[in-house]
Formats: sequence, structure tokens, C-alpha cells
Amino acid sequence: MKYNIALLHYTCPPFVGGVEEIIGQQALLFNRYYHRAKVFVGAGARFSGACEVEINPLLGSRSRRVLNAQRLGFEGNPKKMEALTGEIYGYLVESLRGFDILIAHNILAMPFNLPLTAAVHRMGQESLIPIISWNHDSPYFYLGYPKYLDLFPWNILKRAYAGIHYVVVSESRKAMFESLYGKRQRISVIPNGIDPVQFFRLDPATVRLIQEQRLFEAEFLMVQPSRLHPRKNMELSIRVTKALHDLGIRARLLITGAHDPHQPKTMHYYNKLTDLSRELGLEKDVLIMAEYSFESGEKLSVDQITIRDFYLIADILFLPSLQEGFGIPLLESGMIKLPIVCSNIPPFVEIGGEEVCVFGPDDPPQKIAKKILAFVGEMKTQKMFRKVIRHYAWDNIYHNELMPLLTRVVASR
Repeated sequence: MKYNIALLHYTCPPFVGGVEEIIGQQALLFNRYYHRAKVFVGAGARFSGACEVEINPLLGSRSRRVLNAQRLGFEGNPKKMEALTGEIYGYLVESLRGFDILIAHNILAMPFNLPLTAAVHRMGQESLIPIISWNHDSPYFYLGYPKYLDLFPWNILKRAYAGIHYVVVSESRKAMFESLYGKRQRISVIPNGIDPVQFFRLDPATVRLIQEQRLFEAEFLMVQPSRLHPRKNMELSIRVTKALHDLGIRARLLITGAHDPHQPKTMHYYNKLTDLSRELGLEKDVLIMAEYSFESGEKLSVDQITIRDFYLIADILFLPSLQEGFGIPLLESGMIKLPIVCSNIPPFVEIGGEEVCVFGPDDPPQKIAKKILAFVGEMKTQKMFRKVIRHYAWDNIYHNELMPLLTRVVASR
């Protein structure tokens, strides 16, 4: 299913802030998976050509009308606040026509625009649109919060409503909101994520490959940036991948595999490698980019940017070459701190020294696989990298948690 999704907050990028960053990332994520995402805020700007942004100062936290209405409400005169709530409610009802779901970030949890909070509550009570309240924080969690927040109408921030679905960003936050709302209220935990696509500035072709092959879900990813040539010893790379599988590690192998323009016989070598992959049951786990076609039928063109992207998402550089004059991939990997596992041929040893893991080109695949696991097992940074990619990359959060939630919430209407 593809949904029309409205994202609501006080501000969006280029305003700097944690919630603003999350809204920007979610909007780009939804658009990447062909939903229509539109951001509604009180202040900000269109931060991406792919995302619609609508600005209405009444949605912000610094509007003079909002601040004046809240001040009068605090002084015991709620009429302006009630009128402004009605005006915001009317604007939202009209603006959200045609949308399948509203995700309101912090609007129902923070006291920065109470008329907006009340308007969204009213929409939820009237079931005008499925609403997810994405709660990052609450003033009630901190000692010394202003005591007027316990009084009407501010105390609506302390209550949850049956017609609204609640999301928090961590288990600890869930416990805190349960103590505020009561444990009977269903609260989902979906963590904040990171978008490797934006963080690494990945090339669009790389992004397509990652999406089609679900590379962010890989348990262990090896990259071999080599031309298709027997002295690159790619058969060993494939057999080591199989040995890792046998040890319980679902490894995947990326071979950039450009054809050598001076060696027409490389097509025969490519066929030999694909036959070996098929024989070992690794057709889906060994990706040779030389002949890779997208689902659309277009060919992937591998260049230096693509190879850099592979370095950025891989766990190790794997080079089992039988002969080399030098070893530029070792330099490239060193530049981005990618762990290197390579054959102990003289150029690699000269470049890498004690900073790389080496093996004999004739070593059995099982021995090399165990050496790889021992090598990376001592690297907490590598473990943290893979943990972040698998559990906190927005693409994985989308598939495993966010899309199921959207489907459930829309269906519940």
C-alpha cells in the first residue's frame, strides 16, 4: 500500500533540532518508498525537492496570536484560545483532505502551542483522520516543571485518548509515558533512526541497489573491488562466503567486477563465477556488478563513486589476490577506516603491515572464514556499525516497524 502521509510539527529544516531532523528524514524515507509525504509546520522551508512543505504560522510555537491566546488562557480568559483552536481545527480539516494518516511529532506531548494540541485532539476524538502521536518528550518528566501544567486546559498534555495511536522512541520513554497516561494505553516503541543514504551522500544508483537487494539487512557484508580476472582469485571469495554461511553467518559478497577491456576472456571467467555461486547455493548472496541489471532492466554502471559507496556500507574489504603490483583498494579502505582482510602477497603486506588481517591464498576457505570472524570479533567499532545499520537504519525501521504500524493504524479506522 502507498499512503498519503501528513507530518506535523512546529518547525522543520533548515531549523536545527532533533525532532526537525527526524521529520526531514521520515519525509524523505516515505517519498523514497513512493508514498506521498507532506510536512505541515509553523516555520521552516522546503528542504528537499522531493518533499512538499506547507507553512502556516499558527502551527508554530512563536506566533504572536498563539502566545497571546495562551497568555490570556493562563490569566483565566480562555475565549481567544478556544477561538484559535477552532481556526486551527478548520485549517487542518481542510488541508488534510485526501490524506490517509497524520503523524504529529510532539504536538500532543509538549506545551508550545496548546490551541494546536487541542485541535489535533478534537480531530482524533471525531475520527476525522487516523492520527499517530509521535512523542519524543514531555515536560512532566522533569523536576520543577511549571505547576500550571497540572491545571486545565494544559493538563490535556497528561492524557491519552483512545482514538489516537502513540509512538515513543525508546523503552525507557515508554515506561515514562505509561506512568503519565496509564498502562492501559497502547504505546508502540519505534526508535529514532539514521539515514545512511543521506549521511553518506550515497549515489542514486547505489541506493537503488541497496533497496532491491535489501543490503542494509545483511548480517555481514564483504566487498571486493576488482576487475574480473583469475589472478583476483574470486573463486576463493565465493568459497569463503560459503564457509561463513556454514559457520552460521549469513554473509553477502559484493564484487565490483568490471570487465577488463583488454581481456575479452573475462566473460568466460564471469560465467565460471556465477556457476560456482549457483553450485554453492549463493546466487542471492554473491552479487557481481559486471552484469547486474536492476528490476527495471537497466544496467548498473559501476564507477568510483559506486565503489566508494560499497566501502561505506561494507563490514570488510576482502582481497584474496594471487598477484598484484600494488593495492589501491587498501589505501581507499584505510581512508574510511574499513577493516581489511587480504592475501599475504608482498604488495599488500608492504602497504598494510600489522594493520590488516592476512591469510595465505592457498589457505582453506574454512580457515580464512574463522580468521575473519576472529579479526572482526575484536573490533567493537565494526560491531557497532553493523548494529546501527541493521537496527537503526531508517530503511530497516520502515520495513520492520514503521510500515506495519501505518498499515495497522489506517486499517483501524
